[in-house]
Amino acid sequence: MDKQIFEGVKVADFTWVGVGPITTKNLADHGATVVRIESHTHLDTLRVAPPFKDGVPGVDRSAFVADYNSSKYGVSLDLNKPKGIEIARRFVLWADVVAESFSPKAMVKWGLDYESARKIKPDIIYFSASQQGHGGPHGGFIGFGMMMASLAGFGHLTGWPDRLPAIPYGAYTDFISPFYGSIALVAALDHRRKTGLGQHLDLSQLECGIQFLAPVQLDYAVNGREWCRVGNRDPSAAPHNAYPCKGNDAWCAIAVFTDEEWAAFCRVLGGPEWTREERFSTLRNRRRSEEEMDRLIGQWTLDYTPREVMEMMQGAGVASGVVQSAQDQFDDPQVRHRDFFQYLDHPVIGRHAYDGFSFELSKTPGKLRSAGPCLGQHNELVYKEILGMTDDEIGDLMAEGVITTEE
Repeated sequence: MDKQIFEGVKVADFTWVGVGPITTKNLADHGATVVRIESHTHLDTLRVAPPFKDGVPGVDRSAFVADYNSSKYGVSLDLNKPKGIEIARRFVLWADVVAESFSPKAMVKWGLDYESARKIKPDIIYFSASQQGHGGPHGGFIGFGMMMASLAGFGHLTGWPDRLPAIPYGAYTDFISPFYGSIALVAALDHRRKTGLGQHLDLSQLECGIQFLAPVQLDYAVNGREWCRVGNRDPSAAPHNAYPCKGNDAWCAIAVFTDEEWAAFCRVLGGPEWTREERFSTLRNRRRSEEEMDRLIGQWTLDYTPREVMEMMQGAGVASGVVQSAQDQFDDPQVRHRDFFQYLDHPVIGRHAYDGFSFELSKTPGKLRSAGPCLGQHNELVYKEILGMTDDEIGDLMAEGVITTEE
């Protein structure tokens, strides 16, 4: 295999939960040496979050943590002990990148904030992922991606017009922000390669989320128009919805934007008489008659499976896609062709699927080298081979609870 793109890059990873670990995972899966630093005394929230292996809770049984931390080493360390801080500073000295995703005050309390880190290593690249960035009236805001999805405006837009807001499923900005973070780290590494200078990367989940609603923001800024919840519909398309298909809870999404697409859509349906009615003749008219139009389309789609509808529509040049379940995604022929889901062996969970890559690098391909580590799994390896400690030093630190071994 060719050399990986981040081979030789060293990362001290103090991050937890979603954004930070996914960001550093992108480096680890492409060759960086990433050491994840955790503690038994203050567990990563995702270590106690399902899904668990066989439904049995345990700090090393969460599929989230295993997936988001592939290809990393894992050590345990209590940063609330002075000797723990000393060891953390040794990790800073070793690293090219320090990553953290606590509230802005946490690393300051430990003396591991950017200004402190750059005194230890002047060219350090310091990556911070927080809810709303450092500084400002909301700089200390703590929470999760679902809060930022609401603040960024998604909740105002997603859901039905006659119902309460329904933010996108899950901690939405947790899955947007890592791509911004990874790109920023690539740029910072390249900048340091050219200039020898490090820097502080201050990522705000809120601002990452707002970026994904640029058309909405621009429409308000230019036209003073505020969007609101419209269900599955779109002001620029009709039909635009998910339609029931043959099978149990089976659906297919269809979107028609132009007159040409409408004509193609009607041909797929066999040109039923209702498609020639005046109320469906233009986009504006179809928008006014969406309830009845959706009912009529739903009667047709019920005779076919979601994949049959999708293939007929796509074959005619009409945008369409199956509303896939998790099982559908594992069975999807394109996802399989690109080898997205990859299987790794975990010491506790065993063999199971991990997220692969949403992009492929032809000359320097990524590789999931190992499952996310159990808590403290690589203590001996890292403390001896990376920090150069002796067995006696490690034993003493374990006895003092600096290297944590139990909850």
